[in-house]
Amino acid sequence: LFASTNNMATSKFTFFIILFLLGLTEKSSTASRINSRKSCNFPAVYNFGDSNSDTGAISAAIGEVPPPNGVAFFGRSAGRHSDGRLIIDFITENLTLPYLTPYLDSVGANYRHGANFATGGSCIRPTVACFSQFHLGTQVSQFIHFKTRTLSLYNQTNRKTPFCKGVLARPKDFSKALYTFDIGQNDLAIGFQNMTEEQLKASIPAIIESFTTAIKLLYKEGARFFSIHNTGPTGCLPYLLKSFPATPRDQYGCLKPLNNVAIEFNKQLKQKISELNKELPSSLLTYVDVYSAKNHLIIKAKNLGFVDPFDYCCVGAVGRGMGCGKTIFPNGTELYSSSCQNRQNFISWDGIHCSETANMLVANRILDGSISNPPLPTQRACKLTENVVGKI
Repeated sequence: LFASTNNMATSKFTFFIILFLLGLTEKSSTASRINSRKSCNFPAVYNFGDSNSDTGAISAAIGEVPPPNGVAFFGRSAGRHSDGRLIIDFITENLTLPYLTPYLDSVGANYRHGANFATGGSCIRPTVACFSQFHLGTQVSQFIHFKTRTLSLYNQTNRKTPFCKGVLARPKDFSKALYTFDIGQNDLAIGFQNMTEEQLKASIPAIIESFTTAIKLLYKEGARFFSIHNTGPTGCLPYLLKSFPATPRDQYGCLKPLNNVAIEFNKQLKQKISELNKELPSSLLTYVDVYSAKNHLIIKAKNLGFVDPFDYCCVGAVGRGMGCGKTIFPNGTELYSSSCQNRQNFISWDGIHCSETANMLVANRILDGSISNPPLPTQRACKLTENVVGKI
């Protein structure tokens, strides 16, 4: 009887221990789920890219991007190739951070919450044919120099906060920041002018390898959270459609060979990002399918209230040898390209770059995570930040 009673007591004790442990497990699981839904609170954004995300670098380095660029929103050109905000502007707004200061613009610079290394005309690979010398490798080198100088300044002040603390990046933020990429369009667009479809496809692995090198260099510098945009449907750019009138079109009117190349590029980019997520510990690389978002605008243009998706707002930008806002004098006659009145009804701003309306619609898809892999809203595009950063 005593043994039986003892066994019963032991069984009850074991039963309650199991219940207790199950309760802890459930609470832990719930806490994990809740924690994963918290905002990452990215303290800064560092962006790399071409004119699709250049917020003033090309203006500072070469010459001002003239109005009517930017005028509709900023009241001035603001160094952007659009009538207003770019996708990167909507991203920083969503993260409640200031618009990014271009690294190349030293006047009035504020790098407290990040910097923009994107420069108009840039490619991933360093090629002579590229429009800009600021290829992705150069942009990463600029970032490394930027970080080194920032840390040096802090060290010179014996690790006390420097006098310029309000505009200087904080050393501890480099590993907590979001690193964004929007580049590759020029590699394909320029290559298409000099290669066959198959030749251009054959060059993709080398482009991806250059991109991979850049990511690994940034990772070595402490970057952990990456948001990587694939390339859009380059074959649908009005500028290229006018330049290649004899090239076969797809069912939507875009250059079929070039879009085939873009799709293949994106396929290989997505695969590489998947590999890097396994290779680089304590990091998260998010693949963002910008192609599908921009393609959706073109396919559903009429339903979304847009005019012909292959028309553009800044008239004269394509077809008369002018960039948007520039003036030329053919045969002594002054010609000036200017903005349309209904800019919100255009997908393309100048034949190459998106309008603010199109940028906003694409940005919304990025921010809600619906075109991302993993499907996380931008504000949660990290693993558990507090756990990851502690391991860096």
